[in-house]
Amino acid sequence: MGVTVKILVLILAIAGGLVYRNVTQLWADLPAPKLDPQEWWGDEAQPKDYEAYLKNNSEVIGNRLSYPDKTIADLKERLNRTLRLTPPLEGVAFEYGFNTNYLKEVVEYWRDDYLPRWREREVFLWQFNHFTTDIQGLRTHFLHLMVYDDNKVGKKHYPVLLLHGWPGSVREFYDFIHLLHQTNLDNNNKYIFNVVVPSLPGYGWSQGTSRKGLGPAQVAVMMRNLMLRLGYNKFFIQGGDWGSIIGSNIATLYPENVLGYHSNMCNNLSPKSLAKGLVAEFWPSLFVPSGFEDFFFPKSNEMRYLMEESGYFHIQATKPDTIGAALTDNPVGLAAYILEKFSTWTNPSYRSLPDGGLTKRYKMDALMDNLMIYYLTNSITTSQRLYAEQYAQAQRDLHLERVPTRVPTGCARFKSDIMQFLDVQLKDKYTNLVHSTYHKKGGHFAALEVPKVLYKDFIDFVETVERKFKIKTL
Repeated sequence: MGVTVKILVLILAIAGGLVYRNVTQLWADLPAPKLDPQEWWGDEAQPKDYEAYLKNNSEVIGNRLSYPDKTIADLKERLNRTLRLTPPLEGVAFEYGFNTNYLKEVVEYWRDDYLPRWREREVFLWQFNHFTTDIQGLRTHFLHLMVYDDNKVGKKHYPVLLLHGWPGSVREFYDFIHLLHQTNLDNNNKYIFNVVVPSLPGYGWSQGTSRKGLGPAQVAVMMRNLMLRLGYNKFFIQGGDWGSIIGSNIATLYPENVLGYHSNMCNNLSPKSLAKGLVAEFWPSLFVPSGFEDFFFPKSNEMRYLMEESGYFHIQATKPDTIGAALTDNPVGLAAYILEKFSTWTNPSYRSLPDGGLTKRYKMDALMDNLMIYYLTNSITTSQRLYAEQYAQAQRDLHLERVPTRVPTGCARFKSDIMQFLDVQLKDKYTNLVHSTYHKKGGHFAALEVPKVLYKDFIDFVETVERKFKIKTL
């Protein structure tokens, strides 16, 4: 072998070794980072004596928030000043966004049908017990349903934390809460649940921060602190959208507190997972149960859909305050921006319908309730900032996608959701993936769209966790 060839072989060997080392480092599991459970997010300076702060600010206060007539009258006046809307292009339904012809009908319904019944809707929204408490300097709103039953002999009693996402709110869970709560009334059901449903920081009636850095990892710390405040040291978690990510973070950072983590949007965006997804497309039968291949493949369809539907994501991750300013005190724009997601994320085929298929799967009052929460609390800007914080360098440096989550995990897939992940991808992250299901009907907002299906899936998961792990009830 000549000297030149030997040098070339040596160079290739060194290069191969470097590539291997870099790839294995990129794919390797990482330990969980340590986050400060007392990190301060309030407007005022952090108390020097945090223990004294906790002692004086840990009270849980019952609330029944209401809005004066002048606020509702002002909204009606704004809706009356509508409309110089640009007509849609000929033959276009929702392909270019919210169809403005249908938007006029939505505004008319909001102004002339829904708003005259607002006090009735207000009573509906307050049907559950609403509370606020101070968590790390922020006023935090939550629903809390506790079950007291002298006849609960033989029933399993667990706390469950329900976490919503964007552009949702606690309203998404109302039907799901009833199902969880009615287990107490059904003698054939063996479960009782204490249900906690917080508004995420900056969403609804929960205060937003004036400080940078409150990302999904830090929100996870706050949600865990809320559960500890309420006396729940161990609990189940259910969530989708941001609720999926925040719930996963709680399970990852605090496995000692989580009985099980159930999500209708399980994901794993680690480099190893994404590589496995690409490889799986060549041999789908090896990775997907028969009959469910179209949940995942072809990947080109999924990528095209993500490109078409992720414009909002980019602007909210980079310029949340710009789009927030455009939507603040602009009820018509807010309606178009939020309700469009309940169309296309429920079923992508609804983009071809002139009304976006909004009332195919939802009652209009339910959509209006959710919209009113954003409008009345002026929370559109603060809610969108979570996207920017998720992709800030400090958040990305935590590499939580590469930290194994070892608590029992259940993943429910709904066919029309935004993206799907294979078990072979998820198991790299969720090492105790004990429940994995596929549902042909349903999209991104499963708790609102198909609450009975989601409820049964969650109960099946709880039963699986009980079978496989020794867990204690309340």
